[in-house]
Amino acid sequence: MSWFAAIAPNLRSPGERHAIVTSLEDEWWVIFCVRERRMITGCGAMSTNDGVVEVPATDEWRRLAEHYQAVGPRHLRQFFADDPGRGTRMTATAGDLYLDYSKHRVTDETLAALMAVARRAGVEERRDAMFAGRHVNTTEDRAALHVALRMPAGTRLEVDGQAVVTDVHRVLDRMGALAEAIRSGRWTGHSGRRITAVVNIGIGGSDLGPAMAYQALRDYAMADIECRFVSNIDPVSLYSETLDLDPATTLFVVSSKTFTTLETLTNASAARQWLLDGLGTGAEAVARHFVAVSTNEGAVREFGIDPANMFGFWDWVGGRYSFDSAIGFSLMVSIGPQAFADMLAGFHLMDEHFATAPLEANMPVIQGMLNVWYNNLFGAETHAVLPYNQRLARFPAYLQQLTMESNGKSVRRDGSPVWGQTGEIFWGEPGTNGQHAFYQLLHQGTKLVPVDFIGFARSTHQTGEQQDLLMSNCFAQAKVLAFGRTAEEVAAEGTPAGLVPHKVMPGNHPSSTIIAPLLTPSVLGQLVALYEHTVFTEGAIWGIDSFDQWGVELGKVMAEQLAPALTSADAPDLSGQDSSTAALVGHYRALRHQGDRGDRGDRGDRASRGQPVSG
Repeated sequence: MSWFAAIAPNLRSPGERHAIVTSLEDEWWVIFCVRERRMITGCGAMSTNDGVVEVPATDEWRRLAEHYQAVGPRHLRQFFADDPGRGTRMTATAGDLYLDYSKHRVTDETLAALMAVARRAGVEERRDAMFAGRHVNTTEDRAALHVALRMPAGTRLEVDGQAVVTDVHRVLDRMGALAEAIRSGRWTGHSGRRITAVVNIGIGGSDLGPAMAYQALRDYAMADIECRFVSNIDPVSLYSETLDLDPATTLFVVSSKTFTTLETLTNASAARQWLLDGLGTGAEAVARHFVAVSTNEGAVREFGIDPANMFGFWDWVGGRYSFDSAIGFSLMVSIGPQAFADMLAGFHLMDEHFATAPLEANMPVIQGMLNVWYNNLFGAETHAVLPYNQRLARFPAYLQQLTMESNGKSVRRDGSPVWGQTGEIFWGEPGTNGQHAFYQLLHQGTKLVPVDFIGFARSTHQTGEQQDLLMSNCFAQAKVLAFGRTAEEVAAEGTPAGLVPHKVMPGNHPSSTIIAPLLTPSVLGQLVALYEHTVFTEGAIWGIDSFDQWGVELGKVMAEQLAPALTSADAPDLSGQDSSTAALVGHYRALRHQGDRGDRGDRGDRASRGQPVSG
């Protein structure tokens, strides 16, 4: 069977954005990108100068594609009928995590073919290069060494002449000392009162990670200190998070590597004004109420923060991989240095598993290759993560940045176009909430959405049978997604004939189930590292740089260029703007000025017009 015959069925799928066509008569291969109507040609399964393997031209990928043609149409009911023991065999264990991937549309032959592709694409070599500190972030010519953030003290790793693990633990020790001083009450605010609220100001990885982890580990948090998180430049964000706080007992943690990030510095400046207005003091109070996570000592000092209370991190730490660095200082204050160390140990445990386990038993590699299977052969475009634990409510949002900022790329490391779909759209909600929202589409809709269920054997707040009922829902949803309910089964229940089609559940929807004993700091670290390395595996297959994010930068630059047109008192020159942007700016300015005139009225008039009266 030719490669074209193997992949051709996908061309008929409305959801398929890319297809791959090749001729087996000779060594030439052709990639046709349906979305952009262009062709890329090459010869053989060669690697580029940057070590990018032309995966679709390899024998391993051809065999996988032909295998897909054979097993793709099969139903999970048939998979289990043919292989009753798969439910106990298709599992993997790493640390405290147990992965059941038996409800995927794969056989042992599929898994062997996927691992052969992983080896041919150089997943192991690229993984080893990352752990060794080589510059795997090629477009920025730097290492991607987040794994060093959780290496034990004494580990020897030198990168670009620096003993990076020594540097990491020097910062961790300083963080721990200040965190303990705040927790114990030895550190006080300007008026001598102890700190009772820590407000983290950051955006992107400087917010999503620590905010997710704080919510996940609330049961390990110090009751006397509350953490809050401000990221959005929307003035309502800072207002709502400080509305009921006392400036005398509030500490701000400003996280910005360069200390120039527009959103973060705008919010930090507003927070400083809120503090000084509330205390009725001069700028000397700032040093007792602000801590910085940055590398720009001059800007930090100019802001009023004592550089002794500044914690640095390194250019080999990407923002979305950073909450286990100094970016997690607010989290450390909340849960304490020991629990933070336990979390780092959990990260490291999964790192070691990823670095040493054979691919066939390697949990992140299994997850990553299953994602490639659905993304590039079935044409799936989204991926749901459904934690059956309310503490993980922000975990899907955290994964959105981790996965989509990392693998949302359309060119490979060598600058050539990608050969197929890259990063999936990640989304999700916790537990039974989602069941009463979007599960209808999962069960009876037309989309193929691979799902990760995440559950725990015990709850941090055990009450009667609630945890058992929660997990029974988790297991039941995975079962129904896989096996569904046939028309015959529905009719056998006495359902009226006209209603039978409406109650049929087609099933055949793939899912993984991840189970852990309890959501602890260590288990959270293991979960996050699992997904970090899953992302890495997929990026290695696609040949992309999973560690840059140039797509984020252009919007920032253009926003800074456009801001004066919105803030200037005089009418701006919009001749250089497109007609849509110019019209939007004009309409915004008219509404803004109209609102400014309305603000001159009394508060009662504002309330009568439905406008807010506080702020």
